[in-house]
Amino acid sequence: MIIPETQFTMNGDLAVAYQVHGEGPRDVVMMPNWFSNIEACWDLPEFARWFEYLTSFARVIVFDQPGTGVSDPISLDDPPSLEQWADSARVVLDAAGSSEAAVMSVDGAFPAAALFAATYPARTTALIAFDAYARTTADENYPFGFDAETLDGLLTGLVGLWGTGQNQQAVNWDMPWNEEIRKRWARYERQMAAPRTASRIFKLLAELDVRDVLPSIRTPTLILHHAENPVFPLEHGRYLAEHIPGAKLVLVPGRNMYPLFDDWREILDETREFLTGTRGEPVDDDRMLATVLFTDIVESTNRAARMGDSGWHALLDAHDAIVRSQLARFRGHEVKNVGDGFLATFDGPQRAIKCALAVREAVQPLGIEVRAGLHTGECERRGEDIGGIAVHIGARVANEAAPSEVLVSSTVKDLVVGSGITFEERGAHELKGVPGEWRLYAVSDS
Repeated sequence: MIIPETQFTMNGDLAVAYQVHGEGPRDVVMMPNWFSNIEACWDLPEFARWFEYLTSFARVIVFDQPGTGVSDPISLDDPPSLEQWADSARVVLDAAGSSEAAVMSVDGAFPAAALFAATYPARTTALIAFDAYARTTADENYPFGFDAETLDGLLTGLVGLWGTGQNQQAVNWDMPWNEEIRKRWARYERQMAAPRTASRIFKLLAELDVRDVLPSIRTPTLILHHAENPVFPLEHGRYLAEHIPGAKLVLVPGRNMYPLFDDWREILDETREFLTGTRGEPVDDDRMLATVLFTDIVESTNRAARMGDSGWHALLDAHDAIVRSQLARFRGHEVKNVGDGFLATFDGPQRAIKCALAVREAVQPLGIEVRAGLHTGECERRGEDIGGIAVHIGARVANEAAPSEVLVSSTVKDLVVGSGITFEERGAHELKGVPGEWRLYAVSDS
């Protein structure tokens, strides 16, 4: 995808940086979420694939609010008001030659998006909010907000971690995570804003309350909210849907706060259908990061010989039905079923582990045991099949597993740190056809 050149327009005496992506039949403007940097975001593959999908059906306009990214700095003693933030969208749309646009926002950007939609209904074709909220603090009519002490602790923690990348993992519990990802996000945080600016804007956002604006929003509105959002629970999304006339609420499984990670394609499919009436064809990805799961029945050859063809086929049918039901439960994708084993992929290693454990337990009443191996890495799509070194590693890990054991590579173990899943070390192994030594870990029953 070609990265467009950054341009500037003026919001009062402050320069606002913006970019225009694609040439679709409708305009979408992204209201910046707290902080952004429209040039540095291209170093993050999560943003790149997000924009690639959006430009398949829309012309996408993005900008940095004053005080962040490429836009002008602000006075920490006199930062922009909510009205000025909403006005940034207006001047950017004017500069981009857009008479009307759908407005998208993520959590902290929602107050500005809501104010814009209510203020400029003729210019707002739709309002789409991801994991948004009307205010952050609690009162008698908004009991699910933070109390003052908790909010102060949260903001202190966010500012204290600013520039380390660890804020992302703190609010996106299901996102892929390793040292390389942390460094990428750490660099992006530093390019969005300096720590003192971040601290001032966090405090400003904590004071916002747009509850009274909600009934004035008359544009079609879609509210998408992660069902287990660790920071702003589902009640925030429900409140918006109940107080914006005609708003549609869609629940998204998972514990992330940002719609960039595990369910990004499903979320954008919902968005596309809301805006266009059709979900359309998904973006064609030749390569993807996935967790691969291999399972097979222990001593299947001996058991088949003892049972005979008819009995063995009946047992396999029962086994296959159990595996497929667990794949559906944990959002796994069946790649293929070969004999007595399965190859499946998951968009998160934690769900893959839980699926493997569930399969292991569910087949026991059949009088059989399974072994499972997991690895997370880049896979290559080959029609309905997948390939790549990650697939080979996953298969080799499965070969090392003992009966009823769920064995994972060190990559998988590192990606689920903080999940509560515990492991027992199984030492270093040389995997056939795979360079180097690999440390393997068995999922603990405790």
